[in-house]
Amino acid sequence: MNSLPSTMAVAWPVFLQGLALSFGLIVAIGSQNAFVLRQGLRREHVGSVVLFCGVADAVLIAAGVFGMAQALGDRPQLARALALAGALFLAWYGWKALLRVRHAGRLQAAPGGDGLHRGAALAQAAAFTLLNPHVYLDTVLLVGSIGAQQPAMLQGWFVAGASAASMAWFTLLGFGARWLAPWFARPRAWQVLDGLIGVTMWVLSALLVRHALIVA
Repeated sequence: MNSLPSTMAVAWPVFLQGLALSFGLIVAIGSQNAFVLRQGLRREHVGSVVLFCGVADAVLIAAGVFGMAQALGDRPQLARALALAGALFLAWYGWKALLRVRHAGRLQAAPGGDGLHRGAALAQAAAFTLLNPHVYLDTVLLVGSIGAQQPAMLQGWFVAGASAASMAWFTLLGFGARWLAPWFARPRAWQVLDGLIGVTMWVLSALLVRHALIVA
């Protein structure tokens, strides 16, 4: 009777860690987000574009976590080294986010352009998602190596949290475009977001270091 509450008590923090990590990495001023925002403003194949971007991220995240877990299963020293490398990257990423608070940018959809057929819209979404090398660095390598540090029974919860953040962000960006576009065009909004992301990344970095030292 108590197995489900006890499982949730352990799984919930792992889910939230995956959620926070993915959200911190995906919320950025970039071409993919600008494209989703554009489609949302035009109300053009929004559901298809959002679903493609969210599912693509989920597949890459799952491949990263479970693939890295299998690769690192019998290599505890390599796993510890990747955890510490990931912690350093998160600390650096958080520092960069805090620096952006002083020089905030803005996210705006590309102006003009003709309407796209569904196939063309999905082709552009695929290009912005899969032809960006940072996508693989973030999802497969970074999220994968951090998720692989979790116990085997909790790795699925980490993947679920990271995937939920991605899907929620694209859904918000696409379907809330008309409300969010003026907000994202303000540098002040990105200052707040970057400040939150910077602090979150530092907290996750500290947790990762703590995990690596405990395992050691």
